[in-house]
Amino acid sequence: MSKIADYFFFRGKHVCPRSLCFTFDNVFRRLIHNPDKILQPYIKEGDNILDVGPGMGYFTIPMARMAGEGARVIAVDIQGKMLAAIKKRAKQRGMEKRITLHLSSSASLGVEGKVDFILAFWMAHEVPDKLRFFAQLHSLLKDEGKFLMVEPKFHVTKTQFAETLQIAQKAGFTPVENPHISLSMSVLLVKTKN
Repeated sequence: MSKIADYFFFRGKHVCPRSLCFTFDNVFRRLIHNPDKILQPYIKEGDNILDVGPGMGYFTIPMARMAGEGARVIAVDIQGKMLAAIKKRAKQRGMEKRITLHLSSSASLGVEGKVDFILAFWMAHEVPDKLRFFAQLHSLLKDEGKFLMVEPKFHVTKTQFAETLQIAQKAGFTPVENPHISLSMSVLLVKTKN
């Protein structure tokens, strides 16, 4: 049964292609994943934010709006087509000056500077070297900064999520809560002062 579920829910090592984004990045998604309700508790005016694996910017653009004019949202992806879609959408919504697009490699995010908040929504399961990934995120986050990791229930098993959380903790993150997010397993992590 497990192998059937793995096949049906596309479990395995892959990166979601731009061609499948319509399945989870559309107007109906707001009914289950309202960006304001999910992210408002973690974002304040002036925050610098890192959106890792942002897809077509479903959360990127609302975060740029929430953080305000003096803020910066860095959208990091390994797929140029995803970043091009964010650029187009951000321009349509007048948010292009608040968003920095960064094409990374599978080995390194390649981002510099410190951020107040990190979002990794439905993407950590795609990362081949999770310890290196979380160590990079840890180095980018300010002390006491927050990191919200959300994974899809239908694609990631509870065991896989628990293993990923253990790796994040090994990289230096501390879990503080498990916010309820529809169709997802989630954890809010913090970077404690050294």
